Amino acid sequence: MMLGIRRSLALSKRRQWTNPPASSRHSSAAATANEPSKPEAPSPSKVHSIYMWGTSPKVSTIPQNMLSGSVNKTSGMFSGKDTVIDHPMMLSLDSSECDFKLGDISRVFCGATGTAFLSTDGKCFVLGSNKNGELGIGETKEVPKPTLLSIPVPVQKASLGENFSALLTTEGDIYTFGYGGSLVNGMGMLGHGSMDSFKTPKQVESLIEDGCYASDVHVGEYSMTVLTTEGEVLTCGSGSYGRLGNVETTDQLYLEPVELMGAEETVQIAGGHAFSLALNTGGIIHSWGRNNEGQLGTGMGMAVDAYSMESIPQPIEGDLEGRKVSRVAAGHSHAAAVTVDGELFTWGMNSTHEPKLESSLLHTKIVDVACGKNYTLALDEGGRVHAMGNGKTGVLGLASTKYSAFPVLVEGIPAEERVVHMSCGHAHVACVTELKNK
Repeated sequence: MMLGIRRSLALSKRRQWTNPPASSRHSSAAATANEPSKPEAPSPSKVHSIYMWGTSPKVSTIPQNMLSGSVNKTSGMFSGKDTVIDHPMMLSLDSSECDFKLGDISRVFCGATGTAFLSTDGKCFVLGSNKNGELGIGETKEVPKPTLLSIPVPVQKASLGENFSALLTTEGDIYTFGYGGSLVNGMGMLGHGSMDSFKTPKQVESLIEDGCYASDVHVGEYSMTVLTTEGEVLTCGSGSYGRLGNVETTDQLYLEPVELMGAEETVQIAGGHAFSLALNTGGIIHSWGRNNEGQLGTGMGMAVDAYSMESIPQPIEGDLEGRKVSRVAAGHSHAAAVTVDGELFTWGMNSTHEPKLESSLLHTKIVDVACGKNYTLALDEGGRVHAMGNGKTGVLGLASTKYSAFPVLVEGIPAEERVVHMSCGHAHVACVTELKNK
């Protein structure tokens, strides 16, 4: 009953705007003053190079036949069906193996078992495992090389999960595809009102019905989190472990608002395997969901166990109290944050249950952060990447598979280039660079 009341109030608030029909999302008409604003697509950088590293299984998440030939012959450690590439390797995108050129690509998104390349005109190319239809190509066969995804509007972001995926378009719409759930695993993660699975991208129509434009999306194991242009957070899917942030642990077939985070708008979201983070305009992070490895950062100490969870958003304090956070990221079971002063904090992975300052970077200003499965990448103001965590899969890019307890500079990217975009999958990494100003 409480959830129903919250939804009614939230939808009433959102429906104060004039709801455009679905077809008007893709028209050239300007939004009226009563409508929420459409998201602004990020301006594409002038891409110089794309580097990837980490573990690429037989079904490649890293297009190995597109790696620079002069390096590919001697690099990587081969173990069974997996190839471990333990240092940055540049992609050669001018080969006949792909349908795009280097200058066409603006961003790369690494997921649990796949990779998406986005072109400057919004085309989306995917490759990787596809056993649940999570790559949206219309079938469940493996996708060994970048393949164009069929979608009617330009894409600005891809969030690729191990079971399902989501695309954010430049129009502020969300398209989802893949596994729709079950009575055992939970259902509704695609946001279509059922547990049906879809092998091709399907638009989440409830956003249009509610007069909402999305500005970000993250998918987890069996749930999805969406940020609207009005600073509202919505979730759907499995409610187990409190991952929907709505008090109850029942599944949600449609996107529902997450309440109880105060009056300030949310400006960024991040999602892990079964937990979520939301950063508000005041620089405060709220977290909810599973907390078995301290990934919520709430400092529960010895109370953290396999069943630990928070079903409503909790503010993350500890050493972050009194500091303003500018960026936040979530990995499989850990998270990280960057403050406006350029400090890096990490927590989770059963290492620390509340934010810990990475003191070795105190004299380096960090501007962005990304997290994968038990590892973290931090980007400094000079465009250099620092890596820490579990290096078993080569994801640290340090020409080693050893663990690093503190951030180490990744030296495999040429000094004349700066990283402008980075993405962490479960076991592989992509970085987009541009040339530094002379």
